[in-house]
Amino acid sequence: MTTIEARGVITDEFVAALAERAEEAETLRRLPEATVADLTASGFTELLVPAAYGGLQAPFPALLDPVRRMAHGCTSSAWTIGFLTLHNWMLALFGEQAQQEAFADRPFLAPAPLAPTGRGVPVDGGIRLTGRWSWATGVMHANWIIVCALCGPDDGLFPALALLPAGDITVEDVWHTDGMRATGSNDAMVTDVFVPEHRLVRVTDIYAGTAPGAGLHDSATYRWPMVPALALLSAMPALGSAERVTETYAQRLAERVLAYEGVMQKDKPIAQARLAGAQVRLRALRGLLADTVGEIETVVAAGDSVDKPVRAQARLAAAHIVAESKAVITDLMGAGGASIHFLSSPMQRFKRDVDVLSGHVVFDYDTARELAGALSLGMKIPRTSMI
Repeated sequence: MTTIEARGVITDEFVAALAERAEEAETLRRLPEATVADLTASGFTELLVPAAYGGLQAPFPALLDPVRRMAHGCTSSAWTIGFLTLHNWMLALFGEQAQQEAFADRPFLAPAPLAPTGRGVPVDGGIRLTGRWSWATGVMHANWIIVCALCGPDDGLFPALALLPAGDITVEDVWHTDGMRATGSNDAMVTDVFVPEHRLVRVTDIYAGTAPGAGLHDSATYRWPMVPALALLSAMPALGSAERVTETYAQRLAERVLAYEGVMQKDKPIAQARLAGAQVRLRALRGLLADTVGEIETVVAAGDSVDKPVRAQARLAAAHIVAESKAVITDLMGAGGASIHFLSSPMQRFKRDVDVLSGHVVFDYDTARELAGALSLGMKIPRTSMI
């Protein structure tokens, strides 16, 4: 059990417990109940809950470093906890009535698959919703869910987020993967469920940071645009994993005798160079992260909206962090010896998890570079672009 020093604080003991349970979490294909209990006791999911509902209402960037550190224990657990916490922030972007309903049911644990794979047909007072959503991270622990659907009449469709109690969904167990197994990212299905108007919010408003909830709470936290928030948060498990693999590689250098050579690996100049190369690449990524976050914080603190070019650069920064973190892990794994591929070695799990994590659409490096480059040249991009 973790030692909880203060509400909303993730301790070293919490991270160590994630590491101890990483193999169990992978076998279960969800977070162990002990991890959920520790998370609830920590109050970490309260970090971005508005003060009006008894939450900590911390600045948005306060979420990033703890999730990065959690990944030192377990990539999948850090990803799941990070998103469950982020989705409390997402709830704060809905209107006041929706927030009152869902924040009354805490801890608010809601997956939020955002692909618009549902259809909301207008009816009196709201919509009738039907759909199926994949990649519903954390759905095995959900009491609510946020999904994206195309709403409105056939000749006037618009994407919107819909908030539903978890009792309205059916979960199909499809999450049989070679990495990120502990996220429990199964499919969620809804058939002809009524969603009242007050539990809907347009995606265009959330992307721009102008959602209804942004004006309800006196904090720049809720003026962050969604894609930069989502992208930077979801890059943290990759960065934290690369840091931990680098630490583990350094430890192995001091212990490993190279077969057929009879020398310690730490005495090989190339091993020393690989370690230093990984360390400086990670330093550069942390600098990029700080610069990106600082730019957005400056804008939202001034009460201004974050322009598309800035949002696109934030998505690109996140994609670069993930691509470089993956490359660092691959490089060090290539020099780690065959024994790191035993299932008892955490290094192989970090690699598998980051390999799967990097496939998230927001980390598509080609698309991220195209969008950022086009906007820096003053060109138009598709209206549906994820920035």
